[in-house]
Amino acid sequence: MANVTVYNMEGNEVGTMELNDAVFGVEINEHLVHLAVVRQLANNRQGTQKAKTRSEVRGGGRKPWRQKGTGHARQGSIRAPQWTGGGVVFAPVPRDYEVKMNKKERRAALKSALTSKVQDNKLVVVDSLALAEVKTKEMQKVLTNLKAEKALVITADNDQNVVLSARNIADVETATPATINTYDVMKHNTVVVTKDAVASIEEVYA
Repeated sequence: MANVTVYNMEGNEVGTMELNDAVFGVEINEHLVHLAVVRQLANNRQGTQKAKTRSEVRGGGRKPWRQKGTGHARQGSIRAPQWTGGGVVFAPVPRDYEVKMNKKERRAALKSALTSKVQDNKLVVVDSLALAEVKTKEMQKVLTNLKAEKALVITADNDQNVVLSARNIADVETATPATINTYDVMKHNTVVVTKDAVASIEEVYA
C-alpha cells in the first residue's frame, strides 16, 4: 500500500496514511480515462440547437417569376437557401449527444485517475477541513498552505462553509465521494482530500 503524508490546514505534516491499492494503486488504463472524459463532456452538451430548413421557413410558396424569358436565373421559391431570409442548408436540429459507458468501466477509469494523482504526488491528504464561517480568504489561505493550485477539494460530507468559501476561487471546485468523477479529477492539478473522504472513497470503490 502507498503511504502518503497527512497535513493539517496550516500545511504542517501531522502523520502518514496508508492508501488502499484497490483504489489508489491500480494499473492505469489511459483508454478508459479517455472514454470517461469524452463521455462526460458529451453528456454535458444540451443538444438544443435548431435552425429552419427551406421547408420550415414561413412564406415562399409562390414561384417568384416565370421560368423563362425574364433574364433572371430560374427560381422556385424566395425561401431557397441562396435568398436572404431563406432556409439553412442541412440545418442543425435538436439531438442527443449521450455516450454510454459501463459502470465497471467508469469505476476503473476513476481509480486510474486517482492512482495517477498519487503517482504524480498531486494527492494531498488533510486531517480535517473545517471553517468556522463562510470566508473565501480563509479557504484561499488553506490552499496556499497546502501548495494546492487549481484544486479539487473532496470532503466527506457537503460542508456548506467549505463549499461556499471555495466557490468564488478561480479553478477550484468541491466534491464529495459520491459526486467525484474522472473528468474533474483529471482537470485539476491537485486533489485535496480529507482523511474521512479517503475512507469513504475506499469503502465505495474498493
